[in-house]
Amino acid sequence: MALCAGQLAAGSGGEPDCTQRLLQELGWRFVAADVAAIDIRPGTPCDRASLAEAVTAGDLIVRIPRDLDAAARSGLAEELLAHPATHCAYAFALGTATRRAVDRLVANPGFRFSSVQMGWIGFGPTGAAHDGWKPIATFGRGYQPSGTNSRAIEAFYTGQVRGECGVGRQVAQYATQAELYGMDGFDAAFAADEIVIGTFNRLNSTRSILVGSSAGEFTRDGRAVQASQQGRQAFMGLPGFIFHAFDRSKLDDLNNQAENFVVYDVSADAAAALRQHEGLEYYNERNREVWSLARSIQARKPRRYFERLLFERDATLRGEQSAATQATLEQIDRLLDDPFYRGFQVYVHKQGVKPVGFHVARLLDRNPRTPFRIELALHNLHTTLYRRYVDHRLRECEGGRPQASP
Repeated sequence: MALCAGQLAAGSGGEPDCTQRLLQELGWRFVAADVAAIDIRPGTPCDRASLAEAVTAGDLIVRIPRDLDAAARSGLAEELLAHPATHCAYAFALGTATRRAVDRLVANPGFRFSSVQMGWIGFGPTGAAHDGWKPIATFGRGYQPSGTNSRAIEAFYTGQVRGECGVGRQVAQYATQAELYGMDGFDAAFAADEIVIGTFNRLNSTRSILVGSSAGEFTRDGRAVQASQQGRQAFMGLPGFIFHAFDRSKLDDLNNQAENFVVYDVSADAAAALRQHEGLEYYNERNREVWSLARSIQARKPRRYFERLLFERDATLRGEQSAATQATLEQIDRLLDDPFYRGFQVYVHKQGVKPVGFHVARLLDRNPRTPFRIELALHNLHTTLYRRYVDHRLRECEGGRPQASP
């Protein structure tokens, strides 16, 4: 999809350096033309479904003078590394890596859920060492790889491990980096004490690349105002959480007081709705409306009642409702028919990949006395981890090793 290095060299009088080659592999196309100055045409790659779609649409093109010298070429490459469109191109690779990681975690029946009261992480009868982890805190509240990072991640892909949804989110975030770099690259790029799982409080005092001292610069966009304006690809792999809006006295099921997630995919319609409404706060208000309407439904509520009634829209169950409840359901349906609730897909351990609307309905069953909010967590995917990825790829290139496909 990207032009090869030779095509760039033919129009610019020399071989492209490693930075230019990386930009090409991310999706930039350099076109030698009879122009007096560099002409960057980024397009809108963050709005596309894939890099192939972005290429077809004419995004990520740079027209360059045929006689552009090496110094100008190098300056252009550095400018493009910091360009917002490059972050979108990187997001295509990040999204693909996220989906590969999540799909493997979901496919492992041995990666089970346990409540906080049973301990945060359990490695079964063979113990943590068998799965490539060693404890750094008591009561299963902190582990780091005892050998290679890739072996530790593989334990969650194929082994017998249990943890709650916070651990699921952490593992998904680390596994995304493993899939992005390739397993050998993941082992080379990160020290073992940067790959830490456990309680978030424990991670804060470590070198974890997620929230510890190696995390570096965070993006603070909890209500997704920034990501919504950038477009659908800006959400790929981002961590977040769905949590109770009222205090703990309103909780009936402490094991479902919150759900940690990573964003798996976002439809074009969901992204457009988020942009129109300037982020997640609009939907937090809608969540409260749904909760208020659901509270007015007076009926015997069997297991998974709202999940079946509001998300699955079970025709049999709906047919059993009173006329008053039918009218209320019409109001709730109008709210949940917003494409955000159907097209914003998140991974939550152990629920798998589901749209946000599923979780809104599910949590009405578990904790009916409080509405729930959705927010993005602090993350460094487009700051520190982006720069580390670029540096790693450049080191591979300069060392003469073949680069992994982004």
